[in-house]
Parts: sequence; C-alpha cells; structure tokens
Amino acid sequence: MNQCPDCKTELEYQDGNYACASCQTLFSKHAFCDTCDSELERLAACGAVSYFCKPCNQLKSKSTARYEFRPV
Repeated sequence: MNQCPDCKTELEYQDGNYACASCQTLFSKHAFCDTCDSELERLAACGAVSYFCKPCNQLKSKSTARYEFRPV
C-alpha cells in the first residue's frame, strides 16, 4: 500500500506520480537498496520491474527494496 508520508492516507497513481487527495500534494516514488541504502536504478522490460544497485553491483527485486515518497 502506498501511503502519504504526511497524513498516511492511500496515494493515487497519476501520470507517473502519486497524488494525495487529502493533502493535495504530488509525490514521486523512490526505491532504495535494502543492503547499502543507496537509491536504486529502475529496470523495466517485458512488463517486469526490477532494480539495480550500483554500489552493490546487484539486481534487487521490488519486494526487497525500501520505498520513499518525496514531494514533486
């Protein structure tokens, strides 16, 4: 579930960003490595999404990534 970091209501996906109806704020979603906490590079192919951590030099699954929402 994608929650607003401010008011904890569910965010709605809109044009590549996430919108909070309660706060009237747009957020972008960022993924971070579960091992080194670096921001991950998003890889998308054939409908599947995974991530790559440059410092660790490893592929990371979306289930192991830590996500953070930042205002646009």
